[in-house]
Amino acid sequence: MEAAMKEAMDPMEEGKSSSFQRVKQGVEDRSKRVAKTKEIISKQAKQTKQILSKRAVKIAKQAEEHEKFINKVTHFLSVLGSGGFCFLLGARPQDIPYVYCVFFVTFVPLRWIYYRFKKWHYYLLDFCYYANTIFLFDLLLYPKNEKFFMICFSFAEGPLAWALIVWRCSLVFSSVDKIISVLIHLLPGLAFFTIRWWNPTTFAAMHPEGTSSRVSWPYVENKLYLWTWLFLVPLSVYTIWQILYFLIVNVLRGQRLLRDPEVMTSYRELSKKAKKANNLWWQLSGLLGDQNRLLMFIVLQAIFTVATMALTVPIFLSYEISIVFQILKISASVWNGGSFLLDVMPRQVILKEKLKSERDAVAQSQQEHPVENQNMTKPENSSEEES
Repeated sequence: MEAAMKEAMDPMEEGKSSSFQRVKQGVEDRSKRVAKTKEIISKQAKQTKQILSKRAVKIAKQAEEHEKFINKVTHFLSVLGSGGFCFLLGARPQDIPYVYCVFFVTFVPLRWIYYRFKKWHYYLLDFCYYANTIFLFDLLLYPKNEKFFMICFSFAEGPLAWALIVWRCSLVFSSVDKIISVLIHLLPGLAFFTIRWWNPTTFAAMHPEGTSSRVSWPYVENKLYLWTWLFLVPLSVYTIWQILYFLIVNVLRGQRLLRDPEVMTSYRELSKKAKKANNLWWQLSGLLGDQNRLLMFIVLQAIFTVATMALTVPIFLSYEISIVFQILKISASVWNGGSFLLDVMPRQVILKEKLKSERDAVAQSQQEHPVENQNMTKPENSSEEES
């Protein structure tokens, strides 16, 4: 009886084990296919990244080869464009925010191409680009959200606007890079100024009838509400950016920056210039020693942000102060542009011509004496082979 039961159970156990093996094999095959798919996607992503990087380098090199012609065209278009912008500012101020949006989505990708070639692409993680991305969301997706508008106004007329003055941004019509740098900091403030004070499409939501003060949007009387959305909330959003920036640049990409000193970040650039000039920023950043300069840079930038955001409150409330501030920003960038053209650019031109003449002399000597150059390299090659 027991033998019969064992014989009956053996086929059942064999069937169970075979079905288990089939399931196990299916799971293994599926995991292999998933791993293979991931590997293929990873390779394709790397190849795409390499192709984009090579194209960016090629475009940037071609631009450098035709630098003079590009500068002439840039100057021509910039002067005409500034005239057209001034006309639009007076005739249709409600269109200025859309002009800004077109500018940002057009020129920032071009800047990435150029900065990738120069190894400056980490600049695109700076606060100004973070803020400008937020501006696009506000203007295109939430144009009537008062709270969102006030956060953006605080960024545009606070840290970004004062950076024009403090960091001496120069309006040079012949330089695409400098024009973009100025407009990234200047245009947002002008766009939000027109929305607040000059936009006829928002007049229905402005001051009640019978008031003598100039109409504006949004209309805010509560001081706590004003300071919350012009100062406290924007400061929190800035803090999020600062944490993300530190994690990405100094933690995740820290080893990459150490391996390649040519890769530039805002901290590297500012510390380099401050050290060379031995100015106030360099002295303040060294209060806690050289090993803590990065920390001091973050602290100084936070102090700058807090101070400039606090100043947006009177600018937000007063039309007269807003007008004066717009004039101040434009005047500072134009003055700095004149200083650059007269003081800095001549030295740069002389240096470029000197380097070019040296390269031409080396190339000419190599063409005139190719045999000597080959003979000079032979002993080195033979010694390497022997070693």
